[in-house]
Amino acid sequence: MPITFRGLMVLVLVALAGPARAQAAKPQQPTAESERAEYIRSHYTKFEYRIPMRDGTKLFTAVYVPNDASPGKRYPVLLTRTPYTVAPYGLDRYARRLGPNERYEKDGFIFAFQDVRGQHMSEGEFVNMRPHRAKKSGPKDIDESTDTYDTIDWLVKNVPGNNGRVGQWGISYPGYYTSAGAIDSHPALKAASPQAPIADWFWDDMHRHGAFNLVLAFNFFSSFGRPRPQPTDSEDWKRFDHGTPDGYQFFLDLGPLSNADSRYFKGDISFWKDLVAHPNYDAFWQSRNLLPHLKNIKAAMLVVGGWYDTEDLYGPLRTYATIEKQNPGISNTLVMGPWPHGGWMRTDGTSLGDADFGFQTTAIYQELEFAFFKHHLKGGEKPELPEALVFETGANRWRRFDTWPPKQVREARLYFQPKGGLSYSPPASKEETFDEYVSDPSKPVPYTMELTTGWAKGYMTEDQRFAARRPDVLVYETAPLEKDLTLAGPLEAELWVSTTGTDADWVVKLVDVNPGKLPGGPRGGDNEEGQRNRGHQQTLVRGEPFRGRFRDSYSEPKPFRPGEVTKVRFVINDVFHTFKRGHRVMIQVQSSWFPFIDRNPQTFVPNIFEAKDEDFVRAFHRVYRSAAHPSSLKVSVLPSVDD
Repeated sequence: MPITFRGLMVLVLVALAGPARAQAAKPQQPTAESERAEYIRSHYTKFEYRIPMRDGTKLFTAVYVPNDASPGKRYPVLLTRTPYTVAPYGLDRYARRLGPNERYEKDGFIFAFQDVRGQHMSEGEFVNMRPHRAKKSGPKDIDESTDTYDTIDWLVKNVPGNNGRVGQWGISYPGYYTSAGAIDSHPALKAASPQAPIADWFWDDMHRHGAFNLVLAFNFFSSFGRPRPQPTDSEDWKRFDHGTPDGYQFFLDLGPLSNADSRYFKGDISFWKDLVAHPNYDAFWQSRNLLPHLKNIKAAMLVVGGWYDTEDLYGPLRTYATIEKQNPGISNTLVMGPWPHGGWMRTDGTSLGDADFGFQTTAIYQELEFAFFKHHLKGGEKPELPEALVFETGANRWRRFDTWPPKQVREARLYFQPKGGLSYSPPASKEETFDEYVSDPSKPVPYTMELTTGWAKGYMTEDQRFAARRPDVLVYETAPLEKDLTLAGPLEAELWVSTTGTDADWVVKLVDVNPGKLPGGPRGGDNEEGQRNRGHQQTLVRGEPFRGRFRDSYSEPKPFRPGEVTKVRFVINDVFHTFKRGHRVMIQVQSSWFPFIDRNPQTFVPNIFEAKDEDFVRAFHRVYRSAAHPSSLKVSVLPSVDD
């Protein structure tokens, strides 16, 4: 029987479908993630509660209890409070992870997740960085400390099978809620771990020394800042559509900051209006500074951060130091690793951007964190916790200290020299010498070469040659080091500057410069194994912007007088980095870092959020390096054992 064309096509389609059907029928191999989710679903029972606060407001809380919890087998509670949602909602829908890692779920804890006041399924009004009330006169005086206290009190009294001990942890905003929850600790709160905690939004997240973090604030509040008039179980996160992958171009085309609301937000983002209304460090921001209130903490504390956290590096460093000062005698440990935001949980910590750390740096931390909670909540063996467990970048090793910064450090200054030099000796010139560049708001210096509308993943360790080769970036560097140089602790920039404008930003970057030929590395281009030739790489160690108008006061800005030599001094967040022998120490100075930091118009206006197009002008900036005006970077040097 002859085969028609139609019949032939049917046979071809059947033949093609055969392998596909066979492949579809083949069972999929379970992944570690799916196995973890399956373990949770089969070993835990989920409950949903509406927990009443002292003022009557009810906060939605999802609780996962081990199936074998009973009067004879009790488990501690591990609490996370979040503004981001405790989804999935519904008793039959389970989270795919409960603890910081799967070890917690297999060891057994009662996991509690709470929508904070005014978010998602919880009642009440949400307030960003709700101010803490140091004095409370009645049940209407609530804050995040009282909400945490009331939650813990309810959980230990009402959740069956708990052992009366509670731990709390969270990263970023949940880290802030963990810090706040430790204030006036509930007796049942035995251990808390604020991780990348927000401390003060004039230095964390939204600002750096008052300079506005444009890309983070715009992207975050365009979604997070949308109103929620009533409780909702919606699990959607609607990201802003920039219409391009090029964030630098998008934010440049945005123009003055006033266009953000008129073009995109349409008055719907209430906190954006707060940002616009409070450009200076006034009572609005001061009341949201949690640090002065970190008192009466009874729980053991494990404060965690990442050296390369572009959002919250100020927070963990200052939170640890403040807890140490205001709560003498408690257990308080600082852990700082070579990680981006939350990288200690989301990555193995082997590398970031243009930096390679040589091994999986998160492993030691995750073991320590688990031992911390198990000891305080389940009576496990006491871990050997140092005061500070910190990763030394450059040397790529963990170090333990009994204080942070280490007691052994000595202060030194790196002074700017002629012809781009950098040394410990102050400049000798009695003449007024300086370096000059043109800062043009229409062509700001990019903070990264990565093409993205969000955060560049590895910009905090990115090769800075792209910036060093621009005419609006000043470069100073030492001769090749004869021996290793370790810096440990905060930095302080002291610049003597002038400008032809009336306002200016100053960005100072500390950079580690490789020698041209690295020992053991590829000799030409990339080698056959794909190993990159990192000769002469300029690896960013730390960068910090400063809005010059705040040089004398963060609450009362003032303009520069054109042409007048002025001192600008500001503290830069801690580093712990070793510049190896043969390397050079480099400092770069520039006046834009876009779109990480919004453009300074360089014409002083009372409120940069209200600047007009005509306010954005080119200006000549000078950085002085004379005996009378010696620009420098103060560093803390940790001597080596044989020094």
